[in-house]
Amino acid sequence: MRSVINRKSQIKTSALFALVLCGSQILSAQQSSRKEDNTPRYFHAWAPTPPMGWNSWDCFGPTVTEAEVKANADYMAAHLRDYGWQYIVVDIRWYVANDKAHGYNEKDPQYNMDEWGRFQPAVNRFPSAAGGEGFKPLADYLHKKGLKFGIHIMRGVPVEAVKKNLPIKGTTKTAGDIFSEKDQCKWLHDMYTVLPDKEGAQEYYNALFEMYASWGLDFVKVDDLSSPIYFAGEVEMIRKAIDRTGRKIVLSTSPGETPMAHAEHVKQHANMWRTVGDFWDNWKQLKEHFEVFDRWNKWRSYGAYPDGDMLPLGRIGIRAERGNPRMTTFTKDEQITLMTLWCIFKSPLMFGGNLPDNDDFTLSLLTNKNVLAVLNKSTNNRPLFNEATKAAWTADEPGTGAKYLAVFNKADNPSAIEISLQDIGLNSTYTVTDLWSGKKLDNASGKFAPAINAHGAGLYKLVMKKQ
Repeated sequence: MRSVINRKSQIKTSALFALVLCGSQILSAQQSSRKEDNTPRYFHAWAPTPPMGWNSWDCFGPTVTEAEVKANADYMAAHLRDYGWQYIVVDIRWYVANDKAHGYNEKDPQYNMDEWGRFQPAVNRFPSAAGGEGFKPLADYLHKKGLKFGIHIMRGVPVEAVKKNLPIKGTTKTAGDIFSEKDQCKWLHDMYTVLPDKEGAQEYYNALFEMYASWGLDFVKVDDLSSPIYFAGEVEMIRKAIDRTGRKIVLSTSPGETPMAHAEHVKQHANMWRTVGDFWDNWKQLKEHFEVFDRWNKWRSYGAYPDGDMLPLGRIGIRAERGNPRMTTFTKDEQITLMTLWCIFKSPLMFGGNLPDNDDFTLSLLTNKNVLAVLNKSTNNRPLFNEATKAAWTADEPGTGAKYLAVFNKADNPSAIEISLQDIGLNSTYTVTDLWSGKKLDNASGKFAPAINAHGAGLYKLVMKKQ
């Protein structure tokens, strides 16, 4: 009897020690985040650098299949993972068996849902989800390749769950007890608003993310959450539900532009948030990002990133919500501008093209270690100027005194754009490296005037020359 009692005592002691250790680890993470961001939000440590990955939206809209997801994952594992690319995100309406390109099937959608009113993957599109497996087999496939799995969801509770008055797991409440038709999404009508003050509302989100965590989810993009209405209550419920799982699930809010009045709130609850509406491959939209990034720059912090939206590069529009199959209509110079601007601003990078269709140029945009170092390691990122025909940004390389300089030509003709080095705090002679080509350029002293192609950009590293 004594040995049994001792064993029980040992188990209790071990459990208590594990609980204390877990608590100390969470506190340590909170303190680490607080040092960087002045907020006790340990989840910011889940994204110490801007998330980098692939999203199915620009290629396949609401129609992507498991085979297509795996093909993109295989490519990422083989060609991009070693450069920091890791997230594979299945975008909108993965739970509809009969959706379509060029819009959404809202006439007769075939939803897949469990008894608790939680959407499930459409088995005809994701065969491994059969038998109630959900996305776990697909997530396992990605994890074995060293990648991470993400999904898109819509804010709220399914309209179908309300119509059927399905129960909320772990409660005596039903979907009909927590919903409102007010502020329903204008462009897709799958969901109703969840009212935060209703009993069962938090439990609904808890049950949802319990399921996602059991699948092995690493990233969630929540749509209709931040624009045109910012749903602070649902943001907070989602945050609590994720935290409750104990799983490191990066939270991305969508769409944009997130209202600036809620910048502090979203920074303290999400890892990334949209700064624009859907971004496609046209120069006018790309130019608009200079103003957008200028106004959002001060809100970036450790583990929390304003998000310029996905990169419409490579082969897109295959079965998209809009547009026909094509290689991006951005010129090569415009593509370099896009990547340069996103990296100097430190926006998350979510590639939109079908990765297996990449050409050598597209692949080169995604695997330039010197450019990606600006995204992942630079500090004190800030605009120098933003004028009608030109712009420039600068940043620091930590611990070296070196400066990064991004120069943009927004004009329709090539131009030499002069930069005063004194404006970026440089008062000596500097060696200049073109980060895109890796070439050493002439030394710079006093000023630097690179020749930039029309709609193009240059990204440079300036290091003080040894005397």
